Amino acid sequence: MPPQQNNQPLPPGFQLDRYRIERQLSLGGFSIVYLAYDEDESPVAIKEYLPNSLALRVAGNIMPTISDEHMPAFRYGMKCFFEEGRALARLNHPNVIKVLNFFRANETVYMVMQYERGRTLQEHIQKHKGELRESFIRAVFTRLLNGLREVHTHKLLHLDIKPSNIYLRNDGTPVLLDFGAARQTLSSDQPMLKPMYTPGFASPEQYRSRDRLGPWSDMYSIGASMYAALSGAAPQAADGRLERDNLVPAVKRWAGKYSDHLLETVDWCMKIEYAERPQSVFVLQRALAQKHAVSADAEAASEGWLGSLRERLRGMISK
Repeated sequence: MPPQQNNQPLPPGFQLDRYRIERQLSLGGFSIVYLAYDEDESPVAIKEYLPNSLALRVAGNIMPTISDEHMPAFRYGMKCFFEEGRALARLNHPNVIKVLNFFRANETVYMVMQYERGRTLQEHIQKHKGELRESFIRAVFTRLLNGLREVHTHKLLHLDIKPSNIYLRNDGTPVLLDFGAARQTLSSDQPMLKPMYTPGFASPEQYRSRDRLGPWSDMYSIGASMYAALSGAAPQAADGRLERDNLVPAVKRWAGKYSDHLLETVDWCMKIEYAERPQSVFVLQRALAQKHAVSADAEAASEGWLGSLRERLRGMISK
């Protein structure tokens, strides 16, 4: 396998089908994402399939260079990427990124998505490291699960949920980005395409027991993302936990700082054995809603007690 290489992005102003490239937004191991404008001057995000390990685009070129040795893997990956776009285009949910178009050009494939304004949950976590409110965490993940439920209803798995793939619009609503379905298929059939796991967020079965992948795999990633929101950093990677589990359970690490209900839910999602986790989005949502209701009742009771105490103190001071 050749060393990883940085591909040159398409130049600003480049006309790609009916879209004008403005600038590169991000660069990953499998793709480049651009800000572009359509014929009506509306902004869109365009994701270009261009795996670093197989293709190289040098400055001044539009077409990538792919060796004969890597062409079968590149074409297979391109097919998976195209299928991913086709599957996502069927989804229409406010908490899932909207795919507007997908097409072939420049010997590769492009996916056109709605452009969202805001920031990633990862950026938000870094800004408020270790100081996120429980109400914020519950609100973000409860809404995100609405989107994930739509994904699972369409017989799709995300397989790459992490804070950098959870986008917070300016109004605070979360959007699920960047599905890992294509790269997961690639990694299973093409040994030269290593899985692009982000350590800490991929489930144990993504490393060792791929035949056991299911909705519970995304539940692990949801739990790991909540853990990261609490800690400000990614938890121990699942492959490391399989060797020696050094992850401090949330119920121990943040006892007294967050409700037991939230911490127990995080630990439940992050069970190493997949059968011990929530088996569906619905089960996890129901648990979060029930525990949230209990937590809200407790907060209300606490506020009521504190309020009456303040009233009594004010009365004593005024006498």
